[in-house]
Amino acid sequence: MTKIFEQLLKQRGLDEDFLHPNYDELFDPFAMQDMQKAVDRIELAREKNEKVLIFGDYDADGVTASSVMRAALLDFGVLKIEVVLPDRFKDGFGLKMSAVPRILESDAGLVVTVDNGSMANEVCNELKKHGIDVIVTDHHEIPVVPDKAVATINPNRVDEKCGKGLAGVGVAFQVARALNMRKNGGKCDGREKWLLDLVTIGTICDLMPLIGVNRTLTYWGMTVLKKTRRAGIRELAKLAKGNLEHANSQTIGFQLGPRINAAGRLESANLAYDLLNAETRARAFALAGELDELNKKRKKMQEAIVAEARERISDDDFVNVVCGDWHEGVVGIAAGHLVEEFKRPAIVLARLEDGTLKGSGRSFGEFSLGEALRVCDDLLLTGGGHAAACGLSLEVSNFDAFKKRINEYYASLGLKNQEKFLRAKSDIILKDLKDVNCELYDEVQLLEPFGEGNTEPIFELRAKIKSRKILKEKHLSLSIVDKDGKELRLMAFYVPKEWLEVPAGVYATVQFTLSLNEWGGRKNVEGQIISINLDK
Repeated sequence: MTKIFEQLLKQRGLDEDFLHPNYDELFDPFAMQDMQKAVDRIELAREKNEKVLIFGDYDADGVTASSVMRAALLDFGVLKIEVVLPDRFKDGFGLKMSAVPRILESDAGLVVTVDNGSMANEVCNELKKHGIDVIVTDHHEIPVVPDKAVATINPNRVDEKCGKGLAGVGVAFQVARALNMRKNGGKCDGREKWLLDLVTIGTICDLMPLIGVNRTLTYWGMTVLKKTRRAGIRELAKLAKGNLEHANSQTIGFQLGPRINAAGRLESANLAYDLLNAETRARAFALAGELDELNKKRKKMQEAIVAEARERISDDDFVNVVCGDWHEGVVGIAAGHLVEEFKRPAIVLARLEDGTLKGSGRSFGEFSLGEALRVCDDLLLTGGGHAAACGLSLEVSNFDAFKKRINEYYASLGLKNQEKFLRAKSDIILKDLKDVNCELYDEVQLLEPFGEGNTEPIFELRAKIKSRKILKEKHLSLSIVDKDGKELRLMAFYVPKEWLEVPAGVYATVQFTLSLNEWGGRKNVEGQIISINLDK
């Protein structure tokens, strides 16, 4: 083991158990509150040949969770299953009263929610009146446990001791494990492991912390993903120019995830669900093509929104608040890009056909959007969220007042130097490049998959920029040399304009992550640029 990697492990407090987690040491799913009740009720549904309706969500976590739950029920012997994914634009998030008529028409005797349901107390009560039971499986905050639900499995329950940090798909997987154990005399037979590719996609896309139980699930999930049996994932990876044999967190974060999410953002999440459950290669190929086209459309929309929003932003504002005739499924991503570019919180609102504005916000540092919305509550139709993100709607006539008040609220807080929260923190400060080699790259890969709570290691070095090359007026290639003359090639894509003006021959402090260039049978370590700071 290289000294640099030893230093990295020590700084992060990691050990061999983290590098090679033991799947067999996962907690007993029956230790989760209400799991016994949930399995008993599902077993009753099987015995009575009841129809079970899975009520999911429209994002990658919800779609993968729905797929996991369906597979688990089928394996357990439940024959009648219907999956319902709400429409982002017509239904909104979660199990609401508006879904009751559809559930009643389905003739289901049991509803199982995935990635939602913790706020559905009223719906559970109403369905109970009609003789329909509800099992809630979710991972969102749960103010009150739905009292008429047969079971509520949620790691955020006050007295819950298991599964902290699980995504919705992670909770669904615990139900799958429990059902497998019930079916096989108290011990999993191992077949449930083939669901881990879905668990990994949903967990990483939902930005869950990749530590603890999630580390174990995603570590083994990457192994399953590399040899997945799902034709849909294989075809989607091909279209995204991904290589599943060498899949990593970027494969999910930049190739699979955005295309799966594009369905629910622009049209129907059923496209993504159907892809994940496609039984033939031909069907998978067709659906993958649709998702790929939707993702291209999403990108163009996003770029257009950011470009228009850029023109409407004032340098005097603390919070960038903009509205326009934009697609409501894309404004959240656009807000994130505005935060990156302007280093300020951003709220992007789409003008709807009914004349109202609906959108999302992104923040960072010490400015909480959740708190800010409470200050503006009388100006909103709906609104909620947490420190870093929010969703809201308001009348067009209240836009100017809302923008003014939220900026006044920011000013009243007297916040200073908030940009520091956006700066990447270096893991290792290098003196030279002598130990930056293939061995170090291979060791760093032992930490995969990267994500929340387990970020990709960032290296920092003060070096001379030997040469630079601008590609397509938006990408940058640099060659840096250390004090001993050792050279390293660095790349960056879609870079800030100021990076394109960095000259050769100057010294700079550069932050970068490691990458591998394989060409002609040779392997060379390179880097992806995170930041460039020229010597003053």
